[in-house]
Amino acid sequence: MALTARVSLIGPDTSDPEDIFGASLGVIFPDDITNSHGDNDHGLLYRSPHLPRPIQLALADVNAEEDRRLFSHYLWNASLLLAELIEAGTLGLEIPWKSELAAPLAGFDVSGLRTIELGAGTALPSIMAGLLGAKRVVVTDYPSPPVLKTLRDNVAASIKEASAPAGRFAVEEVLVEGHKWGDLDTPLAEANKYAFDRVIAADCLWMPWQHDNLRRSIAWFLADGDGARAWVVAGFHTGRDKVGAFFESAALAEVGLEVEYLWERDCDGQDQDWVVDRGYDHARRWKRWLAVGVLKRIRKPAEEGEQRP
Repeated sequence: MALTARVSLIGPDTSDPEDIFGASLGVIFPDDITNSHGDNDHGLLYRSPHLPRPIQLALADVNAEEDRRLFSHYLWNASLLLAELIEAGTLGLEIPWKSELAAPLAGFDVSGLRTIELGAGTALPSIMAGLLGAKRVVVTDYPSPPVLKTLRDNVAASIKEASAPAGRFAVEEVLVEGHKWGDLDTPLAEANKYAFDRVIAADCLWMPWQHDNLRRSIAWFLADGDGARAWVVAGFHTGRDKVGAFFESAALAEVGLEVEYLWERDCDGQDQDWVVDRGYDHARRWKRWLAVGVLKRIRKPAEEGEQRP
């Protein structure tokens, strides 16, 4: 099943020729796929066969130019993929698209874990984590009032026991707060250093001038333990060079992180090796692929008798 098959628009019908053409691209061009979903006039419905009811997502109604440049008023395919990985890893699903290139699916099990999402947008991965057994779920995005209001509405409406599979709901705390990447002097940051087993960043790499700040925030919130991991998934719609720059080993090492897994997955679940430069590639093909990264803390070899945290 294609990655985008679970999501659909809800809201008023449209007769705008541009909207009709955009919705038809997958028929006109079979290689094309929608990589962002929704608009100000429509919400989204996310259906999973493993949840008792669909997840309904509102999209932020942003008018200020600064807010629009965040692009958080869309659901991006990176969030769709992370939601599926969390679901499959936590529920132990048998899936047809696993490969030797990818991280073990069991590593996406959120049962009993503490998660934080950076640049959450619609917060779909966090909502999935909250429904499937995460213990603590913190959702953050840029401190823009319309973005945070929509996040709070989505999270409050969706993370409920009635929406979770039977016996899975275990969340003890759900929090939505503003967080500007790299700003670590706020009450949220000061109270949550090394506090999360999983840090989530979905389609946050399109601003290379923010890469240093994003890496700093990931390293700050990620727990200081051997099992802690950060999940970073991004599309190529702004170019491979921007995605590749984030994963440069020297830059990650400056904040004590390293890549454990990094591969590419397309909208049909096919995997291929991560490559920074694939030469000329048509934009429609870029839209089909996502980079999937798993980061961990750099660990120096333990000296004899030394105990790791």
